[in-house]
Amino acid sequence: MPDSSKNFYVTTPIYYVNARPHIGHAYSTIVADVLARRHRMLGQDTFFLTGTDEHGQKVQRSAESARIPPQQFADQVSASFRSLWDRMSITYDDYIRTTDERHKHGVQKLWKVLAENGDIYLSSYTGQYCVSDEAFVDVPVGAPCPECGRITETITEENYFFKLSAYQDKLIELIESGKLHIQPETVRNEVLSFIRSGLKDLSISRTTFDWGIPVPGNPKHVIYVWLDALANYITAIGYGSDDPAEQAKFARYWPAEVHLVGKEITRFHCVYWPAFLMAAGLPVQRSVVANGWLLFEKSKMSKSRGNVVRTETILDAFGEHYRASLVKAGQSEPDRRDGDLFAADVLRYFLLREIPFGQDGSFSFDALITRYNADLANGYGNLVSRVLKLIEGLGEVPEPAVEQTATVHEATQQTIASVDKAFSEYRLTTAATEIAGLIATVDGMLTSVAPWKLLKSGEAADRQRAATALYTAAEALRLITALLYAIMPHTTAKVWAQLGLGSIEDAARQGELKNLAWGGLTPGTKLGALAPIFPRAEKGLAETMSDMEQSSGGAPPSTEQVQSNAAPLPAAPDGQAAPVETGANPPLAPQITIDDFAKVDLRVARVIAAERIPKADKLLRLEVDLGFEKRQILAGIAEHYAPEALIGRKVIIVANLAPRKMRGLESNGMVVAASIGPDGAPVLAGFSEDVELGARLK
Repeated sequence: MPDSSKNFYVTTPIYYVNARPHIGHAYSTIVADVLARRHRMLGQDTFFLTGTDEHGQKVQRSAESARIPPQQFADQVSASFRSLWDRMSITYDDYIRTTDERHKHGVQKLWKVLAENGDIYLSSYTGQYCVSDEAFVDVPVGAPCPECGRITETITEENYFFKLSAYQDKLIELIESGKLHIQPETVRNEVLSFIRSGLKDLSISRTTFDWGIPVPGNPKHVIYVWLDALANYITAIGYGSDDPAEQAKFARYWPAEVHLVGKEITRFHCVYWPAFLMAAGLPVQRSVVANGWLLFEKSKMSKSRGNVVRTETILDAFGEHYRASLVKAGQSEPDRRDGDLFAADVLRYFLLREIPFGQDGSFSFDALITRYNADLANGYGNLVSRVLKLIEGLGEVPEPAVEQTATVHEATQQTIASVDKAFSEYRLTTAATEIAGLIATVDGMLTSVAPWKLLKSGEAADRQRAATALYTAAEALRLITALLYAIMPHTTAKVWAQLGLGSIEDAARQGELKNLAWGGLTPGTKLGALAPIFPRAEKGLAETMSDMEQSSGGAPPSTEQVQSNAAPLPAAPDGQAAPVETGANPPLAPQITIDDFAKVDLRVARVIAAERIPKADKLLRLEVDLGFEKRQILAGIAEHYAPEALIGRKVIIVANLAPRKMRGLESNGMVVAASIGPDGAPVLAGFSEDVELGARLK
């Protein structure tokens, strides 16, 4: 069990504002909230930070595409994150934005300290830059980024550099000694391998764009977005402030106990960030725990791939299911807030129970409903219902016999110890699984003893056995509910109240949920008002959520089919051009509205490179210039167009089509063509007039 005398500072990654939140973001935030709630419950002084990362070239370009200023764009997207966390009752203590003045001030102070300590120097650099990852990458000119597959840009600019190479041995010692604990082990090994391969000095400023924090003393440079963003962990708790109260806060909470991050950004958190801290003379964070990706169709769930699932869909659908079920059961209809929090608990439980933290995990609405029915409706909820209804018939919690039901008693004590250990090691799926196992044990005991039959007996011994079984089950439920509180705070509050124990929030604040031990439920306790906790969900709810996602432009939640959120165009096999059918009376697609058409972003582009792809007879790899950016597209036109004949040709592309990978390469768009003749030969669409690059078709 954690030492209650220590402070507990937990952070999520701050989310990039180039797109609105999906359940991948919710996953990290939920885990942080579960940890924060549990450590508060255990009596630790806890601080939970989340927020948004709002600077960099990618945000500036996204704002330009939306035709609004970067600050307005950041304000809108950041607000969508914060409102979602509030809707889910995420208990963050601070929400940092990298456009906050307090953050800018702290970042500039950090820069000055690094410079004064001799770890920053001015030089020039030419290299391949990935706008998507906001990082220089070591690849040839025109090659795709090894991380995301997008075409890199050649950038030559004057940069400030951080002497990262000077910290190679110090970083290795820091990690190998365990002073910086990295979890899981696979990530730790990858980080050490990266460091041992040789660290180069790191470019930490940019001059090719201006959406960022100016470098002190040289405002033509803006501070590298990753130095800017990583500093949020200290600026949020007072670093750089002149206010004594903020300085005291920094001294109180830093170093952070744990940074929760996605596995794709561990290099920044386990190499760059501790090097910056050591260079500034600051303590290094104690641990970094990396979660895996939520996979959909075996691909990482992300906005750019068009396969995201919105958290709002789950809140809306499960919330409505809960409200309707209570009305059907004769209860008064709860308000929307109650439904939101119920649905948030369902999602929280699913993500922690289904996906081992640190590993990739698959998501689908079918899996969500299956797990909900198995563990919550048929498991925890059914146990609460059957036990409390029988006790309600007795009028109060019964007095057990001297001899308890030993199996449940022992299993409960073992589960408490196992859950404590699992939480302390960030094995949250193990914790949830252990609790589910205890629920099954209690349920099995009830089935074996059958107290509902014994209560009908006229024998005193039978009624005493029934009373003992019911007390044992109710006391186990109390402990199960306390263990589940951090995972499902809303529904466990309802169970706690039905057990006649009052407010679980008050119990948590008063320390009643730590040091859990058998016997806390007093015989003679009067139950609270009973009501359904987890009404069973029908499979039709998955279809409802699927329809909601498709109507919102999201990804359909089945593992059999993924549909782009970009455009209602015909699908093209193997990345070939989107066809425009010709011939006698070709069938028309279903009617769409002007709003549907407005979702399709058709742009004029010029082919600047074309080549065949080995072992792919139909595919060409094209590089196209949109005027404001270059990108890679794979097109299934190799049987009809020679690569050299396409160089310089203007084409029309679907610019907002979700990327997809083929033959190990990522295609970022689709070339538009007509489909001619019985074999459907593609003919690229174009213009007779000279049209500027990037022009949008309307």
